[in-house]
Amino acid sequence: MVTKGSGASWAAPGGEAMAVVDAHGLVSGWSEGARRLTGWAPEEVTGRPAAELIDGDVPAARRALLAFGDALVTLRYRDGRRQTMALRMCPLRGEDGRRGFVVSANPNRDERGLGEVAFQQASMAMSVFDTGQHYLRMNDWACMVMGQPESEFRHRYFMDTVEDSEHSRGYLRHMEIVVETGQPVHYESWTRSPSGRRMHAWTTQMWPLRNRAGELLGTGNVSFDSSEQFWARQRLAILNEAAGSIGTKLDVVQTAVELADLVVPRLADFASVDLLESVIHGEEPETVPMDGGVQLRRAAHQSRTPGVPEAAIGLGAADVYPISSPPARALLTGEAVLTRTGDHDLDTWLARHDARSAKLREAEDHDLSLMAVPLVARGTTLGVAVFVRILTPESSDAFDQDDVSLAEELSSRAAVCVDNARRYTRERTTALALQGSLLPKASAGQAAVEFASRYLPALSQAGVGGDWFDVIPLSGTRVALVVGDVVGHGLHASVTMGRLRTAVWALADVDLPPDELLTHLDDLVEHLAAGDGEIGATCLYAVYDPVSGTCSMASAGHPPPVVVRPDGSVEVIEVAAGPLLGVGGLPFEARELEVPKGSVLALYTDGLVEARDRDVDTGTAALCATLRGPMDSLERACDSVLKDLLPDTPADDVALLLARTRALDAERVAVWNLTDDPALVSNARKLATDQLTRWGLEEAVFVTELVVSELVTNAIRYGGAPIQLRLIRDRTLICEVSDASSTSPHLRRARTFDEGGRGLLLVAQLTDRWGSRPSGAGKTIWAEQALPPSL
Repeated sequence: MVTKGSGASWAAPGGEAMAVVDAHGLVSGWSEGARRLTGWAPEEVTGRPAAELIDGDVPAARRALLAFGDALVTLRYRDGRRQTMALRMCPLRGEDGRRGFVVSANPNRDERGLGEVAFQQASMAMSVFDTGQHYLRMNDWACMVMGQPESEFRHRYFMDTVEDSEHSRGYLRHMEIVVETGQPVHYESWTRSPSGRRMHAWTTQMWPLRNRAGELLGTGNVSFDSSEQFWARQRLAILNEAAGSIGTKLDVVQTAVELADLVVPRLADFASVDLLESVIHGEEPETVPMDGGVQLRRAAHQSRTPGVPEAAIGLGAADVYPISSPPARALLTGEAVLTRTGDHDLDTWLARHDARSAKLREAEDHDLSLMAVPLVARGTTLGVAVFVRILTPESSDAFDQDDVSLAEELSSRAAVCVDNARRYTRERTTALALQGSLLPKASAGQAAVEFASRYLPALSQAGVGGDWFDVIPLSGTRVALVVGDVVGHGLHASVTMGRLRTAVWALADVDLPPDELLTHLDDLVEHLAAGDGEIGATCLYAVYDPVSGTCSMASAGHPPPVVVRPDGSVEVIEVAAGPLLGVGGLPFEARELEVPKGSVLALYTDGLVEARDRDVDTGTAALCATLRGPMDSLERACDSVLKDLLPDTPADDVALLLARTRALDAERVAVWNLTDDPALVSNARKLATDQLTRWGLEEAVFVTELVVSELVTNAIRYGGAPIQLRLIRDRTLICEVSDASSTSPHLRRARTFDEGGRGLLLVAQLTDRWGSRPSGAGKTIWAEQALPPSL
């Protein structure tokens, strides 16, 4: 070691520039390499404080050398130059036991200098804190982020340099965790730029700094603005959420609401969705400019402010958008329009509308950034979505192209869902209209029953089905009650239902018994299936006779009916459940039972009593419980049944028919049993005439005598005993003649010289309706005529 003040130089190993500094900070040795480097001779520097050779912050340089063993230090050269040099300092203990240091210039000073330059010029904020969270170093980017030079922060406590915010407290706490654990940490946070408008996402990595001895000296921090990455993740998250939250229902308006709810407040402060009138009604989109603009109807709007104060028109209201307005331009061009206040077209549009002008005046201190994005699906424009940001010192920036791309993607997805909903609405409306046209309309009162009915189409995406019901008047004041269900949903099921309903009417007109009618209907379904593919259906057909008070019924795989007796008791009628229509080859069984006057028959489809969470038996029991007790109004009873048994969105169509039975008393029915003696025809006429006189129907005597004479004569001549004549006085006058023959009569035109063949033609001409029906022992021919107007 060279002693202090010797003024001598020595040759350091490799000619390295070295100096010896004693415990007092005085230069006590100076190498030849140091002389060549700085120009200072040994005698000029030995004995002088080493600090005199340093330019700048001497304490900071000393701390850095003591803490890390090396540092960048600016030296004063003898010729007056200032040169930043990478110095290395090692402790040295002298002969007297006092501590000194050997300071050497790093031979790789260019590389060390490059590292310092890299620190200072890094494109991310880098800083160094001591263990007490005081600033030690900051690079240029960190100074720019903080808005002040490094000198304003050095040695200051972190929380004294920032606002007390969640970000600041979190930043401080993570630095404390590094000091406490000695482990690196990762921290993500939000801050605002100095302008106060744009939010920045920051990703910070913090790690412990140690000297060669492993002692913790402080914390190194590096932060970079990850806003772009964050917003990219946010956009992906929004798009991912849109896939599950937009188009959850096949409803045009609901889809528009879902789009508005998704983008506010994540993308915009206010959003509105306006659709073409035709789209809302499920029709083909049609853009028809009117009065210099395009008419749109507000389907949805949303705002981050409760009450949506930015909305100039209400939900469901229509408005005409001028051609130059952003929404109309987007709609007509199919391209997104990005604008903000100050744009002539936007300002003009806002000013022309009184409500929008008022909204603009309310926000006159703020700028607006607006995107108008067309809703385009399959090359067709359905409407336009408008997104608005209100630009205040506390809000985010105006919309940019990234926002436009996101809005276009969201609007495109929403447009496809709107178009799907529109198509579904159109098809469902068509199917409902078709089905409604096939279902029975309000019928005139029946002599046999008082009835009420309900038909409820499925509210699920399955669409309309093939449920139907009917009340068919039959001869002799009887009535047929029918309920059926075609398997499946959609237009095909509705069409099939219509065909079956028409067939039931035709077969009912023939007056077939219930089991025979279902057999013929089963054959028809088999023929339909041969041409249209597999078809299945259930059906219940019941015939009630108010004269005898009996009801005969047969079932083709249909749920059994329920009868409510006059005393309020309820019974499920056990009917042999035959095969579904279309199975073929299996018989149907009819059951006949007495139904007292005032009883209520309940016929229904399986959608009323069966659901995913309820079996048929449970549903039938619930139906019986609802129907039990006095039933003053059939209409109210129908409503109660639907309310008690069905959810808000039934998954299947429901048909319900309630029929209260009536009875014709003996005073309105006259019956005579006759023999097959032709001489008794005149007696039959007299019996009928006397009965009409008792009823006060003298005006109907002439026609009735002719009808009775013809029908009884035919029964005697072609039918045979037993023969029965029956007159029924109801809303019409009915004459019936039964005989033992099963051969049905038919009209024919008699030739000039024929002696007979004119009787039935005469009956058909004189009465309103006539026909025949099979009976258990033969057939019955009937004729119906209107009562005199006075009655």
